[in-house]
Amino acid sequence: MNIKDLSPGELEKFVADKGLEPFRARQIGKWLYRKGARSFEEMTDLSKGTRELLKSAFSAGDAMELAEEQISTDGTRKFLFKLLDGKQIESVLIPEKGRHTLCVSSQVGCALGCTFCLTGTIGKIRNLTPSEILDQYILVNRYTGGSVTNIVFMGMGEPLDNLGNLVRALKTMTDENFLGLSPKRITVSTSGIVPRIKELGEQVSVNLAVSLNAPRDELRDVIMPINKKYPIKELIKASVKFPVPPRKALMFEYVLLSKVNDSDRDAYDLGHLLSGINCKVNLIPFNEAGPLPYRSPTRERVLSFQEILMSFGLNVRIRKSRGSDILGACGQLAAEYPARKIKGEKSAARVVV
Repeated sequence: MNIKDLSPGELEKFVADKGLEPFRARQIGKWLYRKGARSFEEMTDLSKGTRELLKSAFSAGDAMELAEEQISTDGTRKFLFKLLDGKQIESVLIPEKGRHTLCVSSQVGCALGCTFCLTGTIGKIRNLTPSEILDQYILVNRYTGGSVTNIVFMGMGEPLDNLGNLVRALKTMTDENFLGLSPKRITVSTSGIVPRIKELGEQVSVNLAVSLNAPRDELRDVIMPINKKYPIKELIKASVKFPVPPRKALMFEYVLLSKVNDSDRDAYDLGHLLSGINCKVNLIPFNEAGPLPYRSPTRERVLSFQEILMSFGLNVRIRKSRGSDILGACGQLAAEYPARKIKGEKSAARVVV
């Protein structure tokens, strides 16, 4: 077991159970997450006996290795990681003025089958462990000289379908004695596993982004099968109760699919649905990818949709597509699994091995 699979509280319990001083947990955390130690031998201010004890119970190395890096013409960087069991995942670093956002994966594949997402064509292969979630941040920071400022769980997988491991990783990320990241800089996106929205809010403080994508159940049932189990009314009710960090707002994401969910009627229905909720709406023009059956709407259609929503007093932003030439944009992640082989034109990106 990798020691990074333990939450701060679990590491503290292990230390206490072994009769060690409580501060040793913080000491170990500092070595792992601040100093970048990859072996217990590097933890020189621990006694030899303590290092041997840790070595007998855990590993401390990387949970993955970089297999490939692709750099988009817009500066977006996509990292293909090979896990220790040979499975593969992708993470995407999006550079913007004043911040660098890392899009992190939570699963190998995804079980939810949203019809606009390339990851969904893979199916769920397995959950990522806490160390595999954390090492995406740790390794990208290592490769980029510590550039990551924000984290979004919008990569491969449905984060709330891996809630236990997600929460362990988030507790390590936000604990001041471990990674020490501000909860305001971390966003978890969900397709709508309603009971786990409440559970997430009870266990950690982070931002929540809800992938909505339709204003009516009959439409959302088709493009997001999870809606048949947790319909829109239940999803909205659970979402508005989520305790977002102070001075932050709930986020709704809406992928615009040409002639599917981008009509004026859809915009008016969405406006009525979200009116009065303290939220932000991210409009995401569909990023076309291989076998997926949809097309991106025109710029004029996107602007018209935005204008209608804003007439309801909503805060609406059009998200600029980043990294689409390397299949690094929203809904395009599939690692090296079969879905990725059908990807149309050859990328103009640079590939770094």
